[in-house]
Amino acid sequence: MTQVGNNSLDTRSTLSVGSKTYAYYSLAKAAEKIGDVSRLPFSMKVLLENLLRFEDAGFTVSVGDIQAIADWQKNPTTGKEIQYRPARVLLQDFTGVPCVVDLAAMRDAIATLGGDTSKINPQVPVNLVIDHSVMVDEFGHPRAFEQNMEIEYERNMERYDFLKWGSKSLDNFYAVPPGTGICHQVNLENIARAVWSSTDQNGDEVAYPDTCVGTDSHTTMVNGLGVLGWGVGGIEAEAAMLGQPVSMLIPEVVGFKFTGELKEGVTATDLVLTCTSMLRKHGVVGRFVEYFGPGLASLSLADRATLANMAPEYGATCGFFGIDDKTLDYLRLTGREEEQIALVEAYAKEQGFWMHPGAEDPVFSSTLELDLATVVPSLAGPKRPQDWVALPDVDDVFNKDMAELYKKSAQRVAVEGEDFDIGDGDVMIAAITSCTNTSNPSVLVAAGLVAKKADELGLKPKPWVKTSLAPGSQVVTDYLNKAGLQTHLDNIGFNLVGYGCTTCIGNSGPLAEPISKAINENGLVASAVISGNRNFEGRVSPDVRANFLASPPLVVAYALKGTVVEDFVTTPIGTGKDGQDVFLRDIWPSNLEVADLMSAAVDRPMFQARYADVYKGDEHWQAINVTGSETYSWRADSTYVANPPYFEGMSMTPPPVTDIVGAKPLAILGDSITTDHISPAGSIKADSPAGRWLTEHGVEKRDFNSYGSRRGHHEVMMRGTFANIRIRNEMVPGIEGGMTRYGGEVMAIYDAAQKHKADNTPLVVIGGKEYGTGSSRDWAAKGTVLLGVRAVIVESFERIHRSNLVGMGVLPLMFKNGDTRQSLKLTGDDQFTIRGLADIKPLQDVEVEVTRPNGETFTFTAQCRIDTANEFEYYQNGGILQYVLRKLAA
Repeated sequence: MTQVGNNSLDTRSTLSVGSKTYAYYSLAKAAEKIGDVSRLPFSMKVLLENLLRFEDAGFTVSVGDIQAIADWQKNPTTGKEIQYRPARVLLQDFTGVPCVVDLAAMRDAIATLGGDTSKINPQVPVNLVIDHSVMVDEFGHPRAFEQNMEIEYERNMERYDFLKWGSKSLDNFYAVPPGTGICHQVNLENIARAVWSSTDQNGDEVAYPDTCVGTDSHTTMVNGLGVLGWGVGGIEAEAAMLGQPVSMLIPEVVGFKFTGELKEGVTATDLVLTCTSMLRKHGVVGRFVEYFGPGLASLSLADRATLANMAPEYGATCGFFGIDDKTLDYLRLTGREEEQIALVEAYAKEQGFWMHPGAEDPVFSSTLELDLATVVPSLAGPKRPQDWVALPDVDDVFNKDMAELYKKSAQRVAVEGEDFDIGDGDVMIAAITSCTNTSNPSVLVAAGLVAKKADELGLKPKPWVKTSLAPGSQVVTDYLNKAGLQTHLDNIGFNLVGYGCTTCIGNSGPLAEPISKAINENGLVASAVISGNRNFEGRVSPDVRANFLASPPLVVAYALKGTVVEDFVTTPIGTGKDGQDVFLRDIWPSNLEVADLMSAAVDRPMFQARYADVYKGDEHWQAINVTGSETYSWRADSTYVANPPYFEGMSMTPPPVTDIVGAKPLAILGDSITTDHISPAGSIKADSPAGRWLTEHGVEKRDFNSYGSRRGHHEVMMRGTFANIRIRNEMVPGIEGGMTRYGGEVMAIYDAAQKHKADNTPLVVIGGKEYGTGSSRDWAAKGTVLLGVRAVIVESFERIHRSNLVGMGVLPLMFKNGDTRQSLKLTGDDQFTIRGLADIKPLQDVEVEVTRPNGETFTFTAQCRIDTANEFEYYQNGGILQYVLRKLAA
């Protein structure tokens, strides 16, 4: 609800749309007081409107904050701290369950502190979409979808019971049941409005930009619709739900100019992989990216959403687009009401959010430019999404990057019980998966056409390839069926396996046991080709080391070819039923074929029908019988959901922050340590600390499920922290996996942390560049603090994880003056002391004292990456949740 206060700038105006009148906060009126704002990037105009509206509502927004946005045009760099309040929050179930767990725990805690449990309720709309739990157990047959759904409910009933309790007990909380789609696609197709409106305390309907934060890093996808949104950690999202602002510095905005048009046969996936590589090289971490230029006119809304989706992969906070006729067309196609579409058009044009062809370019901090005609078919891999590779060069890249892991003899080994052999570079997984590409009809229809042409020629995927199709929306099934393409996809193994993230987040399911055995016993470097957005080590499958991102039609092609070590130009994709060689060019559809089928197959009634009752769910969901209550009845024997320890012994007054004295390193890590490395979401090994704990609590191995599905239980998750099978701790050279040293003994990181805790020894983690890249996993920070880590010292942080560390009361420090762990020769035997933490200031320099085993000491300077005054308050309180709880209880 929008409050009404005393707007000192007097920017409140009215806008008539059809028969309705809306109040709004006019940027044109503001310009009369603060100066021209016409050349602000669209994303900055959204921030400006947000400040105007909440300054009027009497929140902590000053005229100086507003003026700073206007003045940014003169010096477009990172600057003043502002308090940003998004209109709503988006959750998915992996990150959403811990959020609801924390809210339930906060209700218990506020009751203990003598406060009102009703204060622990979302103050803004919260939509949770259950999309992360389905796994590809069944595939390649007509009943795969139904069977995977049944297995999903069997595995996750306790979690779903808990989420349904949340939907009945929390205000403004809406749960979209399993089997509906991926949260970002549901957001794009149904929840988002481009312009939001709500009734204020005067009874006026107030219009304002649709904005959101989400507990999934790919929340940025909705930027393609002109909705400013980005991923945050679950703890920051919980604060936003409870009415707290997102504290941020006014960002730099990098402009990305497009000219020209994509050539024949080039897909939106090729474009986004090209842009990801360019933007990573440019450096956009912590910055906004905004797309502009005449080339935008040739990109569909779905193409724009694809570009926006991968903002986390290129490191940006968001990848934003203004509003134009393509936006309105998409809103109409996806079933939005004409009244809403009219409001979007009128508001965008009135406020200067409309992309006018030929308009003067906005002011940007820096710019890049790309002629779309230069984009070529490409992939990314084998380890990072920014590692762009042109299609003809994939075999060379594989051989170069993976050579250290396999014998140059290109060995092939027999698979027990099968009549085929497998070798290095063979594609074990070919998955049409993830929010990035399964949102875009052009690449899904293209994949269907490749399947149709291949099927008609008699081609089949290689027998060792695990194939799957997991769309982001039920509408995909409708248009693939209407176009007559799903039958052909089925015929070559791409049967529907579920509507969810699946393989992209590591829910690829197991490979056939004989194949897995052949890979691991012979040290083969197996490959995967997926239409996902992430290919970090250990993410897709524990059996696969080389992972390539590709467009859906290329995924189908690689399933047919079965290997990445032969190129598509000189070697055939397979042999047709007539005995003739078939090449990729023989089955690749033309742009006209794709466009014609899309025009005939995708229509508005599909979206209207699929989203008519989106919260109802199937018979499984409807059968969950739960009643709401003020507090949750925790189950003592649960291995999925537990009351976390964050609020134990908490008082209304936070204890003083103590110095870190004599801390030992828990891990010393290299560059590009991802949140997958820190907090895995994949399978749980039986001999790991988490596996042992589950076994001790009566859970059989077949029921372990995944780390992601058990994020509601801190005992599992803290044991899984730093437990990724591919993580390399420099304290134990030559060993892969979550191991470290305690004294002279090598052991699991969790076990060592417990020994240090028994010794009352604080811990630090040391790392390199891009620490915490990847998914917005709050457990990467929660697990870190529960293991006893007080500080993380690295060369650079990714945005979300740094924020999460502060939100859990962990001190993020960044090496300065060119220092690194290598240049300082830091080892696991060193001790670290950091003083003056009770009075530390945002972004100040701190001295870290290092004591060697021989008693020698020296210091180095690091920068405190608590970036804002708000974050300092969170740190002083032991974390953002404790801060919010004390505030609400008071």
